[in-house]
Amino acid sequence: MTLHSPAPGGLSPAAGGTTHDPRKERRTANWVAAIVCMALVFDGFDLTIYGTVLSTLLDDPSHIGVVDEAAAGALGSLALIGVLIGSLTCGFLGDHFGRRRLILGGIAWFSLGMFITALTTTVPAFGAMRLLTGLGLGVILATAGATMAEFAPAGRRNFYNAVVYSGIPAGGVVAALLGILLLEPLGWRGLFMLGATPILFLLPLAWFKLPESPRWLLSRGRTEQAHAASAKTGIPLLEEEIVQQKGAAPARRGFAAVFSRQFLVATILLGFMSFSGLLLTYGLNTWLPRIMEGYGFGTNYSLAFLLILNCGAVLGGIIASKAADRLGAQRIVATTFVLAAITLALMTFSFPAPVLFLFIAVAGVGTLGTQVLIYGFSSNYYTTNARAAGVSWVAGFGRIGGVLGPLVGGWLVALGIGGGSAFYIFGGVALFGALVTLGVPRQRVLEQAASTADAPAATPDDGPSSRPAQPAQAVEPVQTAQSAQPAQPIQPAQAVGR
Repeated sequence: MTLHSPAPGGLSPAAGGTTHDPRKERRTANWVAAIVCMALVFDGFDLTIYGTVLSTLLDDPSHIGVVDEAAAGALGSLALIGVLIGSLTCGFLGDHFGRRRLILGGIAWFSLGMFITALTTTVPAFGAMRLLTGLGLGVILATAGATMAEFAPAGRRNFYNAVVYSGIPAGGVVAALLGILLLEPLGWRGLFMLGATPILFLLPLAWFKLPESPRWLLSRGRTEQAHAASAKTGIPLLEEEIVQQKGAAPARRGFAAVFSRQFLVATILLGFMSFSGLLLTYGLNTWLPRIMEGYGFGTNYSLAFLLILNCGAVLGGIIASKAADRLGAQRIVATTFVLAAITLALMTFSFPAPVLFLFIAVAGVGTLGTQVLIYGFSSNYYTTNARAAGVSWVAGFGRIGGVLGPLVGGWLVALGIGGGSAFYIFGGVALFGALVTLGVPRQRVLEQAASTADAPAATPDDGPSSRPAQPAQAVEPVQTAQSAQPAQPIQPAQAVGR
């Protein structure tokens, strides 16, 4: 059915509101999801391919020079330092310059970075290019969640987010597969060249098919442009208008809003959730093949563990996202963290290989699959004027864990500490992540706004209805977030918090 979103101030649709076309909304959301997901596939490929070629660089100094285990860990962390810087920079820019321009710039940047990295011949040059490439990867990573949260249909935001961010482990799967099939014939340089190809096809596609977010335009006070974009894309603005009218958003924007009184505690806890998820993700993606070689598995067998880890993250993350849309992301994130801790501990026992494959697949759900859910949780937790900065903070602070992951793995290998101890350490990090997740407070005013906006859309929306749509009821403005106290919180369609 076709719904109407009221103009600001509770005016009727005829007075300046926009028409909500669910079919057009789904079509736009699917295009945005496809473009952003593909960008994240190459994001994941570019970050994981290093672990795939690491044994080659360690064993043969003719490529870029002598690389020992400690240097290998440092090189693995340089890209993540770049992602950290890129993510936080995006937080300063995203809520001011919009979503579209940052995604286009990020795709071009990391594509050129991968191409130049493939041409390096020394360890310092390789490390410097991994750092610079990480800047573009960080921009994409941080902008993706904010973008998808503003285009995904209500009630399916965790699912769409999981599909998009599953591009990262999918890129890891592609990296592991191509490592098995093409590392010998193409060499590590050829694999890095493949990571540069988005500039040839994805950048032109995004230029023509990726619109600017109507919700971001409205949050910037560009009302006419916002309603024009809403009419073109089918993205409704009712929820954003309700948030503004209730005064539920902080008066400031960007990082000032993220660290405002309204979001401060949650911002700290969300950062540590991401820290835990990314330490697990990059620690395992970098060192899992080497750890399994220590258990007596050959190179291809060890790469198969990396493949299964990322396959479990992709499939499990999507399944878990559906549960998150129904039960709340917070509960599901805590549960998957606990599953990761259990299965990583079980990896230390002498089970048959098929059983170990099953355990590492579940661990994938609880590590990178959990990180996918964390991005969705955070992107839907913040208001539009804080969303890009909030997701940037979560991605950026989490990169500290991402930087430590390869370093911790390198230190353990260099000290001769066995794989069992490494799995126990990673399992402890997963338990810490579960505890932090349970402490994130709810945002009840935002839950009420989302529920109110979802109410008119409760009727099935398979197409335009033969009956005229009824205008949505005006929402009385409230001056400040502090004074916006609902008498009884409406049961949310999707909880923002527990």
